[in-house]
Amino acid sequence: MSANYLEKTQIIDFDDHCIQSLIAERNWQALDEYNKIGAAYTFVKDEIQFGYNRSDDIAASEVLADGYGQCNTKGNLLMALLRALGIQCRFHGFTIDQQLQKGAIPSYVFWLAPKYIIHSWVEVFFNGEWINLEGFILDEAYLSSIQSKFSQAKDSFCGYGIATTCISNPETNWAGKDTYIQKEGIHDDFGLYDSPDAFYAEQGTNLTGIKRWAYQIFIRHIINWNVQRLRGKNVNAEAQHA
Repeated sequence: MSANYLEKTQIIDFDDHCIQSLIAERNWQALDEYNKIGAAYTFVKDEIQFGYNRSDDIAASEVLADGYGQCNTKGNLLMALLRALGIQCRFHGFTIDQQLQKGAIPSYVFWLAPKYIIHSWVEVFFNGEWINLEGFILDEAYLSSIQSKFSQAKDSFCGYGIATTCISNPETNWAGKDTYIQKEGIHDDFGLYDSPDAFYAEQGTNLTGIKRWAYQIFIRHIINWNVQRLRGKNVNAEAQHA
């Protein structure tokens, strides 16, 4: 097993004071391995709301400070928490079809999204095998709201940040096995990396130039407002983290 699967990096900055304080306050170090993974996973899934940060390659500590994230940024934080807890994990890079973001990204700014969007999940080593973790992307409140909005849909569903064969029960909770919520939208498979740092150094991030500037300055805030609206909570909450 590679020692790199426990290493700190610029993105996986698990020595950050806020990350270490969170672990100490929750007393996660006292848990067994299964529950350490579950605690970190559930925190990232539900206490870090689904939303769009300024870039995919931001540090885990920035994701924690934002209080929201998407597949790549939530993955950064999950990897930091897992490695801080002594749990080996690695990065698996992909692209996903832009269609699964329709609805979450309003139609009037959808032009910004690449046709195939950089995507990732976290693989964690548990009980002698690698387990794929992708189901942490959407918080329970947001997912439940979309399930209610499309209550007639029971099986395959694509849109609103979801691409699954079973929208009624996508099995996103940690139970010692793979979790998925966007897997059915995967287009390209870039393979395994020791860290997100290595992946982004090789593949880059989703946006460059004027599109990146426009996204960071104002468009992502429009998207986050829309996500909060879909969640059914106070749409001004995201502004506190902007």
